[in-house]
Amino acid sequence: MGPRRDVRFVSSGVKLPCAAPASAPALLSAALPFAHIGRAIDAAARHVARGLPRLPVARADTAGPPPTPLPRRHGKDGGGGGGEERVLISEVAVRGKDGEPLERPELEAAAAAALRACRPNAALTVREVQEDVHRVVESGLFRSCMPVAVDTRDGIRLVFEVEPNQDFHGLVFEGANMLPSKFLEDAFRDRHGKIINIRHLDQVIKSVNGWYQERGLTGLVSYAEILSGGILRLQVSEAEVNNINIRFLDRRTGEPTVGKTQPETILRQLTTKKGQAYNRAQVKRDVETILTMGIMEDVTIIPQPVGDSNKVDLVMNLVERPSGGFSAGGGISSGITNGPLSGLIGSFAYSHRNVFGRNKKLNLSLERGQIDSIFRLNYTDPWIDGDNKRTSRTIMVQNSRTPGTLIHGGDHPDHGPITIGRVTAGIEYSRPFRPKWSGTLGLIFQHAGARDDKGNPIIRDFYNSQLTASGNAYDDTLLAKLESVYTDSGDYSSTMFVVNIEQGLPVLPEWLSFNRVTARLRQGCEIGPARLLLSASGGHVEGNFSPHEAFAIGGTNSVRGYEEGAVGSGRSYAVGSGEISCRMFGPLEGVVFGDYGSDLSSGPKVPGDPAGARGKPGSGYGYGVGIRVDSPLGPLRLEYAFNDKQARRFHFGVGYRN
Repeated sequence: MGPRRDVRFVSSGVKLPCAAPASAPALLSAALPFAHIGRAIDAAARHVARGLPRLPVARADTAGPPPTPLPRRHGKDGGGGGGEERVLISEVAVRGKDGEPLERPELEAAAAAALRACRPNAALTVREVQEDVHRVVESGLFRSCMPVAVDTRDGIRLVFEVEPNQDFHGLVFEGANMLPSKFLEDAFRDRHGKIINIRHLDQVIKSVNGWYQERGLTGLVSYAEILSGGILRLQVSEAEVNNINIRFLDRRTGEPTVGKTQPETILRQLTTKKGQAYNRAQVKRDVETILTMGIMEDVTIIPQPVGDSNKVDLVMNLVERPSGGFSAGGGISSGITNGPLSGLIGSFAYSHRNVFGRNKKLNLSLERGQIDSIFRLNYTDPWIDGDNKRTSRTIMVQNSRTPGTLIHGGDHPDHGPITIGRVTAGIEYSRPFRPKWSGTLGLIFQHAGARDDKGNPIIRDFYNSQLTASGNAYDDTLLAKLESVYTDSGDYSSTMFVVNIEQGLPVLPEWLSFNRVTARLRQGCEIGPARLLLSASGGHVEGNFSPHEAFAIGGTNSVRGYEEGAVGSGRSYAVGSGEISCRMFGPLEGVVFGDYGSDLSSGPKVPGDPAGARGKPGSGYGYGVGIRVDSPLGPLRLEYAFNDKQARRFHFGVGYRN
């Protein structure tokens, strides 16, 4: 018997979309294959609905009176909607597009397994047939499914004529400038020669879109089709940065204004460049970078679409901070331990953080205490013009007078305190050279010598220990400095490692020649609610150096429980410290600590042996408890310590230990 033309289920072919590339606004939603499959099957349902309910079921070769229509079933039985006509199906089969059995039995089995309602001896509605057509196509293995009703002697035979997808033989991927090619190679590595599965393709598209989303990129698969020969073609649309515009806003009114900062000073800080893919995470990091320059009060970057293209303009709104001004403050000197105003220092400073509108820093400061006095001039260019390595340059001039008690403490009652006067000038260059690593190279000249309480130069103290290496009133030194710093993060409890090498250059015969190497290591870790912090430092000096340049051991930033420099003064030193801290409440933190330091028997090797003349032990340890309070100046530390001589001592400090 031939097909019954008046009882026929019709379905259009289902293909992957050939959509135009998405515009910039359309990047918010992906063009996935199943969205188009659903529309194709909905169109097939309309054809089926027009054909099946209005026709009776009868034998094609029967003569006589008109056939009697099949009885209708109403209500909720059979899963059909109320009032839908049902047709009794005697047999269900899956065949190829030409009506012949499929070459691959596994494909026929996959299509049959997708059928739910269509079973032999079942009365079916149009909706149930359409739903099974949808399931067959949604299996992802077939590009079309045509349900055809054939009238046979045994009843109506429902045949699903399916057309499998092509075998996969290649991939064309366009428009992905950011996505690594290996990402898709891995996704299709084991698919060659197999039927193209739309479900698998849908998963690949979702994974590609997810890759962009996870990295803050604006991009997605906007186009997908199967070319002849089993070649898959995927088109990716990535939002591209068209231009970056800078706009300064008034800090009071928020209205556009003229900025003092040069635009190129801002633009060179950005890792986001014109022509790159728009990366939201990268833009966020750029905002943080500009804020760390210290010249901006607020920074926002707003993307704006450019017409119907995939490009966006970035509008950067900047609110500048006041460029500079005067300030006054105070501090504590670690070199003075006696007196009613022990160690108090007053300070006055002028700073300009954006010289010439190029983020260059100028600082002029004056500090004055009971004995201390420091005049300092610093000029820093955080990024030298034209340098692509982000090299900074600092020029420094300083005139200081500091207590000599760290090395020459324990003065006799009949002899006044010793101070060290220094005039220093130098230049330093710094730059990052690896992730988390930075380096500094500098050249520094120092003119230094000791003075008595009246300000007169002296070359020997009360114990007849020499105060200069040259025997003159002042020692002159030209130092070449090399420093390397590793920091895991900005957190104080993270890993930090610093190595510093200084070499005295005897350009003139009377200038000092020596080599000094120091190193510091710090490592922290969390132990439940507490934090363990371990630190160690050490150094050595070889050559002819000034006694006041010896390593001083003991004090608030060294071995607690001792006065400043009271443990020893040596050519070499080693200090280790461990502490456990725990947050108590609010900004208050409790600390338990222990310190140990030694001059490694190098005290007598210092010119004049100032440690031996004052009876310093050369090694010692301390332990105790303390509290810390977070403040705008940094952590305020109050610690109570015992040393190995059973002496007790309070220590007060601002900021973290060195």
